[in-house]
Amino acid sequence: MSIGSLLRFARQVVANVLSQLTQQFNIVQNQALQPMRMMIQQVTGGVWVGDGADAFVQEVSSLMIPGVGKVGENITTMQRNLNRAIEVMDRADQQVNNMVRGLADVFNGIYR
Repeated sequence: MSIGSLLRFARQVVANVLSQLTQQFNIVQNQALQPMRMMIQQVTGGVWVGDGADAFVQEVSSLMIPGVGKVGENITTMQRNLNRAIEVMDRADQQVNNMVRGLADVFNGIYR
């Protein structure tokens, strides 16, 4: 397996991980954060009133939503870092291709 092939394989693996992270981010947003926000809206809209309702809204607002948001931020940071890794691998692949072409030119010049 050549270096270029290895780099392309590694790039594909990283791209697949990135795709899975994007799916996980969507799950965090759609199945965790949005439902919590909707519950808060319903409670503050009067579905549930009293000290228990106030405590629920406080707990969800101060603990759960920031915690889920932190998970989303970590996923976003990882996505950004993986995109940078893909860019580095693409540049490395291009550099390897340029080196191979340069060597081919040298060898062609020697044998002509």
